[in-house]
Amino acid sequence: MFKKLFGYKEKSVEVIAPVNGDVVDLSEVPDPVFSKKIMGEGTAVKPHDGKVVSPVDGEVVQLFPTKHAIGLKSKSGAEILIHIGLETVSMEGEGFEAHVQQGDQVKVGDPLVTFDLKLVEEKAKSTITPIIITNSNDLSVEGSDKQQAVSGSTILLTVHNE
Repeated sequence: MFKKLFGYKEKSVEVIAPVNGDVVDLSEVPDPVFSKKIMGEGTAVKPHDGKVVSPVDGEVVQLFPTKHAIGLKSKSGAEILIHIGLETVSMEGEGFEAHVQQGDQVKVGDPLVTFDLKLVEEKAKSTITPIIITNSNDLSVEGSDKQQAVSGSTILLTVHNE
């Protein structure tokens, strides 16, 4: 009750892997917008399948019309962008299916988007999926040393309010 009354926010949030795959350091992502952390701190995963689940409990704040990217806001205030593949916007939604819409409340592991991995491999620059904390200038972000990500269970990042 006090949390609702006084706008209390969690002090930190664990960002769980949204996809199964190989963890890739952000500096190795072949796109300078991500590798130079222009969008924010984070990590990336080279997916093994085409299923994207929520990495946090929170709200869907943005679902791109092309369904290649989704923005979430955790209860702690962390803003998370999941960008499926690189240069996938040019696919204009082909091969992507959203299971949520803007404004939906989600829990860790809830399905967000499914996509055709083979089609993304054929038509996009890369399948590497950055997971970015877009408001990381206001927060403290710790990465994990995991090399494999299991969606819905592997902790990739811990984000602290300062």
